[in-house]
Amino acid sequence: MAIENDVLALIKEPILKMGYEDVSVKFQRENGTYYLHVFVDKDDAISLDDIVAVNELISPLLDESNLIDGQYILDVSSYGAEKNIDVAKLEKYVGKYVNVHLANPYKGENYLEGTLENVTSDEIVISFYQKTRLIKANVKREDVDKARLAIKF
Repeated sequence: MAIENDVLALIKEPILKMGYEDVSVKFQRENGTYYLHVFVDKDDAISLDDIVAVNELISPLLDESNLIDGQYILDVSSYGAEKNIDVAKLEKYVGKYVNVHLANPYKGENYLEGTLENVTSDEIVISFYQKTRLIKANVKREDVDKARLAIKF
């Protein structure tokens, strides 16, 4: 959508200068009200202070630019507890509970969800339970298609 691209072009650089690694924008109508959702991400956990700081940075930019006609609600937030992980940066998530999608299945499984034990340039080691048995899977790193943080139940 043109509005989303224009808004992203306006706010992305200032937000990245604040130390964030990723910014995305979604403009949509919900129950008769327009919302501009701005999502930010960084390595560390995102606090309420982070959300307020980003909001205070971009509100004046959006007001001055007049990119959006009419009223809308600005909603700044993080990607959440199950955010996507850049596969090139898996090393940062060793010890975390993750969900990985594999381009080439591991013993018939396309998805593995468990603790990321180790990451090298060639492979990852993920431990997960299959029924009551703990499995440690060594998977070629090139086979990891997508990854995200997961919530352990």
